[in-house]
Amino acid sequence: MKRFLLVCIFCLFGAFSALAESESLTITELIITSKIVKGNPVDSIKRLSSGSDKNLYCFTRLVAPEGFEGNIKHLWYKGEEKIAESTLPVKGQKWRTYSKKRILKGSAGEWRVEVVDENGKLLKTVKFRMN
Repeated sequence: MKRFLLVCIFCLFGAFSALAESESLTITELIITSKIVKGNPVDSIKRLSSGSDKNLYCFTRLVAPEGFEGNIKHLWYKGEEKIAESTLPVKGQKWRTYSKKRILKGSAGEWRVEVVDENGKLLKTVKFRMN
């Protein structure tokens, strides 16, 4: 009887693990861009001048489980300092969204945007440099 109970517990654990994995979000595209037109990025920025103020966008395209409705967060960092945080809704199986950050003149350095799920799990990171 104990052995049967243990087998049942392991089976349930495996089923819940598979369900949790199927509930995950998959980022298919993550880029920094200077502009969004008709819901799509116009370019992909890896490096740019810090000589003037700029609006930058972090564009995210993702796939979610069927029926998923939740949020992701964009965490903007300059070096190790978190500069901004944006909570963005995900309301479909194939979804795209973006956050906007005004980068002020003289903000040279290594930048990154981390995308995390509602539990704080890191999904993907994109890096760029301001010269």
